[in-house]
Amino acid sequence: MTDQTVPTTAAGEAATSRGEQTRQLILETAMRLFRERGYARTTMRAIAAEAGVAVGNAYYYFQSKEHLIQEFYARTEREHRTAAQPVLERETDFAARLAGVLHAAIDVLTPSHDFAATFFKTAAEPTSPLSPFSPESSGPRNAAIDLYAEVLTGSTAKVDPELRPHLPELLWLAYMGVVLFWVYDRSPGQARTRQLIDGAVPLVDRLVKLSRLRVLRPVTQQVVSLIHTLRH
Repeated sequence: MTDQTVPTTAAGEAATSRGEQTRQLILETAMRLFRERGYARTTMRAIAAEAGVAVGNAYYYFQSKEHLIQEFYARTEREHRTAAQPVLERETDFAARLAGVLHAAIDVLTPSHDFAATFFKTAAEPTSPLSPFSPESSGPRNAAIDLYAEVLTGSTAKVDPELRPHLPELLWLAYMGVVLFWVYDRSPGQARTRQLIDGAVPLVDRLVKLSRLRVLRPVTQQVVSLIHTLRH
């Protein structure tokens, strides 16, 4: 006979849409407390109490605060892809696609700006699992690189064949630089970050176009070699 038992959580809650609602409640509560109290001063017990769930149930959904942040990364990346989709469907010009995706990222990140400024000290620690470069962050990182691969593949850009497979990762690294600038940007509405995007994208576009020139082939090969070195 087929087992018809409905999966339950640590508190006996059916793993259905209600369970997903509880999971989202815990995540939203955690993010609010992180913003209000700071990441370091917020405990899983405090998150559970504020969310009105048992501590054991909170740990059932998220094994640690780090897992909460990883879920935040993943959700942010999903929202970024959704926000970027209109420009990817509308544009074929590489520069327009790249600028649109970068601006969409800032749109999605903006509500978390105050939190990001306080949290960055933790995420910037090289050994932290919360670093965007850590093995623990590989899921959201790879999803982001895939988005920049879509920026490239859906465009009419002509790229050096040797550079092309590596360009999405380079674009993601450039995006990380934009995020770092955004974290410390105190201009109204982070307007300086928008200016950075609008100023940098034409330069990136020009470099991508120039990558096919034979005279720049040694530079392209150096970039590819550097990427291989950093990966190993």
